[in-house]
Amino acid sequence: MEVVTTRGAVRGLSRDGIAAFLGIPYAAAPSGAGRFAAPAEHEPWRDVRDATGFGPTAPQAPRLLGTMDLRAYFGEGWHRGEDYLTVNVWTPDPGATGLPVMVFVHGGGFVAGSGRAELYDGSAFARDGVVLVTVNYRLGVAGFLDVPSAPANRGLLDVVAALHWVRENISGFGGDPGAVTVFGQSAGATIVGGLLATPEATGLFRRAIVQSGSGLGAFSSEQASLVTRSAAELLGIEASAGAFAGISDERLVETASRLAGIDLRTATHTDPLAGLSPFSLVLDTQPADAVVAEVDLLIGTNTEEGTLYLVPFGKYDSSTSADVDAVAAKAHPDPLLLVKTYREQRPAATDGEIRSAVLGDALFGAGTWALTEAYARHSRVFAYEFAWKSPALDGALGATHTAELPFVFGRTDLPSLRGPNRLLGDDDAPSSLVTRVHDSWVRFARTGDPGWPRYTRDRRTTMRFDLDSGTVDDPRGKERQAWERPLPS
Repeated sequence: MEVVTTRGAVRGLSRDGIAAFLGIPYAAAPSGAGRFAAPAEHEPWRDVRDATGFGPTAPQAPRLLGTMDLRAYFGEGWHRGEDYLTVNVWTPDPGATGLPVMVFVHGGGFVAGSGRAELYDGSAFARDGVVLVTVNYRLGVAGFLDVPSAPANRGLLDVVAALHWVRENISGFGGDPGAVTVFGQSAGATIVGGLLATPEATGLFRRAIVQSGSGLGAFSSEQASLVTRSAAELLGIEASAGAFAGISDERLVETASRLAGIDLRTATHTDPLAGLSPFSLVLDTQPADAVVAEVDLLIGTNTEEGTLYLVPFGKYDSSTSADVDAVAAKAHPDPLLLVKTYREQRPAATDGEIRSAVLGDALFGAGTWALTEAYARHSRVFAYEFAWKSPALDGALGATHTAELPFVFGRTDLPSLRGPNRLLGDDDAPSSLVTRVHDSWVRFARTGDPGWPRYTRDRRTTMRFDLDSGTVDDPRGKERQAWERPLPS
């Protein structure tokens, strides 16, 4: 099965009525100095290119989260090879016309992950008549370190280049280039938020889905320079594109791992990632304050985002009030007021529960609320909260970060997701909820309406996905207000 792209023909594979084309380059291989340049066009190929197997991934270190096995989410690590700026495409019929298109941007803290991770197989979307595309982009130092004389946010620029590839080529796979929904999770969702504020991305997609991202997750230039200086010092080089270009991928990956834990608080900014990652978008205006695109938006978080960063490390049950105060101080200009609000709303909660809630909202909740409020002023916005509790880690994991992804992709049957220390635990995931979540994403991509009333600043209607799903209005209003900032005029 062959499709002709603007760079050359590709040969895919067909299985169970689904065609897949894997590892198709959308930009030139980022090697040498090219790792710190904007993405460039890939050279054409003369012969038919084999697209029956996944290609390499961006350089990265193994991503471990305590006792959790998240290989289904992160993938199997670094698959070496320079030609890793690629897309994977699943389609019900390359000969079709006008099918909706969904382009997925993976998460991984800006330092890990790939579009070839087992969880992101697009067959369930293709069976429902959607062309599904997953994207690789530059990570870590090459993708997001703010280097003098190099373009900023190179990983985001990669995603823009991938969307251009989709615009130019997706009709050959049965898709409608005018009906593209871009969606991402975690770091990928923060990148999607960045796309919404990127003029170069305007017109490349009609709809967007932000799953556990942040419209307030960008570093300021001052914060980014702290990371850059630290990286240069670790490598013993000057902080310039030429100097970084002379360092091997292996050393850049090792250095990225050593940057974890930098205190990025400044006189004017809290750390938007609360110390979780030394990399993010670098913008002096947050995406929630720099709305450019007017698109339909589906946006939400999970109820217990923060448990993933505490429970697998043994830090949940051992949490103290000092730990609560410390995470609040990293993330909020008035930490005493923040903690007071959370304790008032959860009077019976343990310090672990409060710490988890504050951390989850520092990372994802506050930035999601801000982006939602900003878009509700001029666009159709639909809000959700994923509340199903995973039984993993003896039930302590709950409705944690990433828990919605197997439901979105219809992949809850994966063996790699099952087990006491894996994302879904030992019990069967409720099939009705899988159908409800996946179908909502597909319906939104088709129509711009996932099936419940839109979010407005008068009602703040939110779909809560659980065993008994339904809508609620402003479900965590007091906590939301504690993070609220004045909207720009």
